[in-house]
Amino acid sequence: MKSYNYKQIGIILLLIFVFQNCATNPFTGKRTMALTPNSSIFPMSFSSYEQVISESNVIKEGPQADMIRKIGQDIAEASVKWLDANGYEGYTKNYAWEFSLIDENVINAWAMPGGKIAFYTGILPIAQNQNGIATIMGHEVAHALANHGQQRMSAGLVQQSLGAVGALALSSNERNMETFMLAYGIGSQVGIMLPFSRNHETEADEIGLKLMAIAGYNPDEGAELWKRMGAASGGSSTPQFMSTHPSTDSRVKNLEKQADVARKEAEKFGVTTFQANQAIPGV
Repeated sequence: MKSYNYKQIGIILLLIFVFQNCATNPFTGKRTMALTPNSSIFPMSFSSYEQVISESNVIKEGPQADMIRKIGQDIAEASVKWLDANGYEGYTKNYAWEFSLIDENVINAWAMPGGKIAFYTGILPIAQNQNGIATIMGHEVAHALANHGQQRMSAGLVQQSLGAVGALALSSNERNMETFMLAYGIGSQVGIMLPFSRNHETEADEIGLKLMAIAGYNPDEGAELWKRMGAASGGSSTPQFMSTHPSTDSRVKNLEKQADVARKEAEKFGVTTFQANQAIPGV
């Protein structure tokens, strides 16, 4: 009879647990880890979002805030059209979409699980026009819809669990255990977690272009936006293999290619023309 050590048993049990706790990404059809259910994640997400908003200078009125909210709602509605048409009716029933503009000179926007999205005024000059905002908004909406937050949380749990299993297996030899933990920490971060995150960014880019196109915004602006992002960074960036995001050059090339895919997707919903660039008020 074949014998198993503690490490093998731990890994087998972990793999069974992961396999039994998977979800399906509606946009890619891929099975994804869902070790923590959205029913638990969403309340935590909403609470964290409210705390950030309460501590920030949120612009609630005016043309910029109105533009952020309108584009956000347009893309959220486009996502429902796509999901309904592809067999995912009611997918967003527990989402609580909210689009806030925070007055802070930071080049950033982010999404929380469940549909809470924030833009910072510092990103508006780079967005430059409403199609630029739609590119960023589509990307953030895509993160929320594809449950990337849930997947990253699940991947983190797996990373920690495998590390614990390895440490337990080597616990009788302190030096070997320390060597393993150091190598595992670096290797799992560079070889697993960072590529995992980069894949999410690319996936959000591609889904976001489709959603913005269905909402009537020009997907050609995706590549142009990232050219401006690259210029704003002065050409300096972390090497791609050490980054959570794809390099700007690879991102621009992919967005240029995906623009045609997005246009064809929009045609399925009767959208064949897109909004001309309209400057962001006050920028």
